[in-house]
Amino acid sequence: MTRALSPRYGLARYAASLALLMLWNASADARSLETVIERGALTLCASPNALPFASKNGPIPGFQVELGEQIARQLGVKLTREWVVSAIQYRRADCDLVLDVIARKDTPPAGGVQVSRPYHRSGVVLAVRGDSPASSLANLGSDQRVGVPVGSLVSMTLAKGGAATSPFVFEDDIVAALANREIEAAAVTPMTVGWFNLQHADKPLRLIPAFDNDQDLNWNIAAGLLRPDDKLRARVDTAIEALLADGTIARIYARYGIELRAPQ
Repeated sequence: MTRALSPRYGLARYAASLALLMLWNASADARSLETVIERGALTLCASPNALPFASKNGPIPGFQVELGEQIARQLGVKLTREWVVSAIQYRRADCDLVLDVIARKDTPPAGGVQVSRPYHRSGVVLAVRGDSPASSLANLGSDQRVGVPVGSLVSMTLAKGGAATSPFVFEDDIVAALANREIEAAAVTPMTVGWFNLQHADKPLRLIPAFDNDQDLNWNIAAGLLRPDDKLRARVDTAIEALLADGTIARIYARYGIELRAPQ
């Protein structure tokens, strides 16, 4: 399995999803279930070069494309793809669906976007090398640095607690630095670590649930529906429930080294 070329998402991917939601044109007409059925297609917006999330080329489609295909199949239509890499393209793309949207009860998405029932629980974990003796954040010495996404909430949380941090732009750069012993730990998403471990089975990283009690650093993941009517949203909810029940979503995630976690 080849390594993702870039843009190396992680937390940045979630920020991009939120940006999409904020930039969507709220005045656009609703997309009805009837329209999707008549058209015979559900359109997914995804990045063309962001494995494990999605990829336009190569033999590995990415878990968002695989999940989108399964949701579309449940609706009895095919999946079409709109490849987007910037906010300008998001605005022009006529898509119905985006995946891996953060679903928070206290922060509903803007712009007419609605989230489905959640299907996964994600957040920030502490990753260390397999030979590290650390079992918690407190085990790290004051001079042992933790790699963090630059400007992220977890970077501010760790800095406030007195931890030594090293900022990076991309999460896969953080885990690469950890594997190369440039830093002692990494504050990243489990998806990034799972994808890294799948491709580096000879030197897997170990996860420590160091932030499980911080609600701001844990979140549910759902599908984002762009201007759906009530029937379309209900059908997507039903589809996700069926895919969770028969293990389809867990199997898709597992192919990318990701363990499905039940939403809370």
